[in-house]
Amino acid sequence: MKLVRYGASGRERPGLVDDRGALRDLSAHVDGLAGEVLDPRALARLKTIDPSSLPKVEGDPRLGPCVAGTGKFICVGLNYSDHAAEAGAAVPSEPILFMKATSAICGPNDDLVLPRGSQKTDWEVELGVVIGRTARYVDEAEALDHVAGYCTAHDVSERAYQLEHEGQWTKGKSADTFGPTGPWLVPADAIENPLALPMWLKVNGETMQDGSTATMIFKPAFLVSYISRFMSLQPGDIISTGTPPGVGMGKTPPRYLRAGDVVELGIDGLGTQRQTVVAAR
Repeated sequence: MKLVRYGASGRERPGLVDDRGALRDLSAHVDGLAGEVLDPRALARLKTIDPSSLPKVEGDPRLGPCVAGTGKFICVGLNYSDHAAEAGAAVPSEPILFMKATSAICGPNDDLVLPRGSQKTDWEVELGVVIGRTARYVDEAEALDHVAGYCTAHDVSERAYQLEHEGQWTKGKSADTFGPTGPWLVPADAIENPLALPMWLKVNGETMQDGSTATMIFKPAFLVSYISRFMSLQPGDIISTGTPPGVGMGKTPPRYLRAGDVVELGIDGLGTQRQTVVAAR
């Protein structure tokens, strides 16, 4: 089951993509993909619906972020061993956590807007873990019971704002459109092994990242358990779990996004994104 939100920004409707790739409207069954709807038990009930019984959505509507009501967008830094090596950084002994503002969240194919004055906007394809049930001090063995599913996420970063200004990384991670999610939310039990998913990113057709979740240092179950020690995780919260090597900052010389560039990225089984880079309006 591939769950989506479609329609104009701020007015998205819930839907699903059937086995033939057709978009179907779910509005008769749920108001949206948020809150209690994301509980794994509620998602199991949605699976019992015959997709062919749902109205087919005609045309090619915009896809919005794959979940709504996200209260926290939590990112994990240097969580791939090969990316840590690329960055010249030691493998962390504990997860490096930082927040991305939820106002950065946008649809998977929306324009990527460069912040004013940006010279070092970078790309990062990441596996997103979407929380479906409140997690507070959960054991690692039970952590995935609190996960709604997985999605493709793009942790866009402005490296100068992140690393060359005083303070934490958040200011380089939080510009509007810096958090595309989707196209789909795929329930956790539909992904056989989230630690064996090929992932890739291209800029203007040239492959920049070609990795796999297999090199992730701290796995999703551990991350959910670990983060729940410090804050409760609520339905709709997203954990962006880190990126494989190939980011622009790691190139020789470094390479960053410019207006007119086209970024494409995806994770096997979780769908693809495509963003056109535009200057700040």
